[in-house]
Amino acid sequence: MKVSFVAGFGPIVRDVEASRAFWGGGMGIELEEAAPGYWTNDDLEGVRAFALWPLAQAAESTFGSPTWPREIPAPQAWLELDVASPDAVGEAARELEAAGHRLLRGAHEEPWGQTTARLLSPEGLLLGITYTPWMHGTEGEAPAPP
Repeated sequence: MKVSFVAGFGPIVRDVEASRAFWGGGMGIELEEAAPGYWTNDDLEGVRAFALWPLAQAAESTFGSPTWPREIPAPQAWLELDVASPDAVGEAARELEAAGHRLLRGAHEEPWGQTTARLLSPEGLLLGITYTPWMHGTEGEAPAPP
């Protein structure tokens, strides 16, 4: 088998209204009810990176330590939503905090050149609001994350 692309991705939700508020209101993703209780958007561009990210590395990137804090549920998956610029990451982080969402780490530049802010979705996904220069054609080849 050879996978051609990621055809779809979405969290399995326990509280539809909380998830709609987070993804639709907080993230600005237009959602349409395609079937009762099933909200979708088939117009977003696809995944540019699929990676197996060790929890220790995610913790290091988020908290500066290879140990995930016990008081915060460990994520089962990660998702990054890219925005138009590094400044837009900071703006998004401020908007999310103002809306009552808890950031795990505010906007910052990673050692590999990506600008990120991180939080957990209601479903426990480690969500990055990011600006990835090489995916916008502004910085050439992607450096390897640690």
